Amino acid sequence: MLDLTPRHSLFVGIDSDGCAFDTMEVKHKECFIPNTINSYNLQGVSKYAREVAEFVNLYSKSRGINRFPALIETLERLGRRPEVRARGVQVRVPPGLAAWVRRETKLANPALQREVEATGDPDLAQALAWSVAVNEAVARIVRGVPPFPFVRESLMRLAECADLVVVSATPSEALRREWEEHNLAGYVRLICGQEVGTKKECLAAARQYGPGKALMIGDAPGDQQAAAAAGCLFFPIIPGAEEQSWQRFFEEGIERFLAGTFTEAYQRELAAEFDRALPDTPPWER
Repeated sequence: MLDLTPRHSLFVGIDSDGCAFDTMEVKHKECFIPNTINSYNLQGVSKYAREVAEFVNLYSKSRGINRFPALIETLERLGRRPEVRARGVQVRVPPGLAAWVRRETKLANPALQREVEATGDPDLAQALAWSVAVNEAVARIVRGVPPFPFVRESLMRLAECADLVVVSATPSEALRREWEEHNLAGYVRLICGQEVGTKKECLAAARQYGPGKALMIGDAPGDQQAAAAAGCLFFPIIPGAEEQSWQRFFEEGIERFLAGTFTEAYQRELAAEFDRALPDTPPWER
């Protein structure tokens, strides 16, 4: 990613799950959560495990984070729920996995596989088996999910004058499959999944385009933070209002970006709307 040679004077990074495609809900509710309940023996509190996992991955400011930190946060939050303690179910946060997440930057199956082979850590082996099962479920279940309205139109418009790059925490294989399925891959220079590095690391290449010349489009606070770290502008796709967000981007945001009028005031307006859409505190703690 750091070797990206500009073909245009502008750069646009685009997140995929929940941003370009409405795949977040089906992936988490049909693939991630059932495997989390099964792999971590949460059947006795499956109702609460589902609520917590949906909050962490879909409906909070943790939305869109890498699967392994999200798994740890889910287990931590679930273990604190009084309803879970009342049922006598012990929710274990695997210390081996937590330690690996703290020291590893490429939080993906290949790096985890190498660590399992090097250490034999049972916590890491369990997490790898869970992650592999999730990927298998995604490959089996997730199909036929088109991009949001105005995504294709936006990519067609931007590809004429900007280098487009998919920047996502999803495995690269799944990204390529989804973007090729809907004939969108031809609009982008690169498809960068979790194996390439963090979103912050991937967006580092945008610095070479200069101030006001690089933009990140995302649906999660992690996208916003990565954009800020790389000096990129940020246009949010607001969860629950994705169609309206993409229409606004196509009709208004693109022209502002191309004309150099994507001002600080406009950025603050967008950020305030985005912040209101995702809470910090889950409903069971309010």
